[in-house]
Amino acid sequence: MKDLLYIREDVGEALATGHPVVALESTIISHGLPWPENQSVALAVEAAVRERGAIPATVGLDRGRIVIGMDRAMITRFARDGNARKVSRRDLAVCLARRVPGATTVAGTMICAAAAGIRVFATGGIGGVHRGAEETLDISADLEELARTPVAVVCAGAKSILDLPKTLEYLETRGVPVLGYRTDEFPAFHCRESGLAVDARLDEPEAVAAFLRMRDHLGLGGGEIIANPIPSADGIVREELDAWLAHAFREAALAGIRGKELTPFLLTRLGEASGGRTVEANRALVLHNAGVAGDVARAYSELGTNGIFVSSGG
Repeated sequence: MKDLLYIREDVGEALATGHPVVALESTIISHGLPWPENQSVALAVEAAVRERGAIPATVGLDRGRIVIGMDRAMITRFARDGNARKVSRRDLAVCLARRVPGATTVAGTMICAAAAGIRVFATGGIGGVHRGAEETLDISADLEELARTPVAVVCAGAKSILDLPKTLEYLETRGVPVLGYRTDEFPAFHCRESGLAVDARLDEPEAVAAFLRMRDHLGLGGGEIIANPIPSADGIVREELDAWLAHAFREAALAGIRGKELTPFLLTRLGEASGGRTVEANRALVLHNAGVAGDVARAYSELGTNGIFVSSGG
C-alpha cells in the first residue's frame, strides 16, 4: 500500500524526524458542509493543529494516489466541485483503480493514516450503530475500523442521531477503549452529555500519550476513542436537541426516507430547526478536537518509545 502514498513534503519530514502529525479527514470538505464554508473550516482545522505545534495532514484520494497532506489547491477543488466519492474501507480499491477523487471517511482516513505511520487523527464525530439496527443492520464501518486499525481518534463522541448505548456496547465487544478527555461522560456530538459513562477519564495530553504508548507496547491492535466534549459555550442542551430530532425522525418516517439518505436528511432538518446552531456547533467541535489532537500528538512525540514504564524493582 505504501507505493500508493503521496506524502506532502512537510508531512514526510515530520514523520521521518518524529515530529507530531495529525491526520484529518476530507469528507467534511466534500460532503459535510456547503461551499465556501467547507473550505474555510478545512483550513481553520489545519491552522488549529499547527497552533499546537503539530503538522496537519488532510487525507484524500486523487489520480490513483493516497494523498497524505492535501495542499490548498486540492482542498479548494474538493470543496468547490463536490464530486469526490465518499471513501471507506470497501471503496478504497475501486476509487484508486478508477483514479477518481475520493474523500475519506473516519474509517478511510484511519486506514490511510496508519499506512503513513500517523498515530493521531482528529474528526468531528464517529459513526455508530443506527437506531433500528436490530432490523436494518445499519452499523457504521467506523466501528470495525476502530477495532482493527491502530489510530487514536479524537472526536466529540458519536452523533446524537445514532443509538449511543448500542454504539458503546459494540465498541466494548470489539475491545475499543473509549476515553473521556476531561470528562466522565461520553459526549453526544452537539451535546456535552449523553448520560453514558466512558471507560476511563484522562485530563492531560501527556496522560493520553502515555496510554497510547502503553497500547503500542502491548501490541493489542486496534484504535482508541479520545472523546472530547464540545466547548460549553457552543454546546446545545440535550433536551432541546432531542425535541428537534424527534420531529425530524417523524418527518423522515412519513416521507419514507431511510438508509443512506436518512443521516443527511436528519442533519439538514436539525440545522433548519436550530436556526443554524447545529452547523455552528459542528464547526466549533471540529476545531476543538483538532487542537486537542495537536496536543496529544505533540505529547506522544515528546514521550518517545522509551522511559514510559516504571520498574517495580522486583
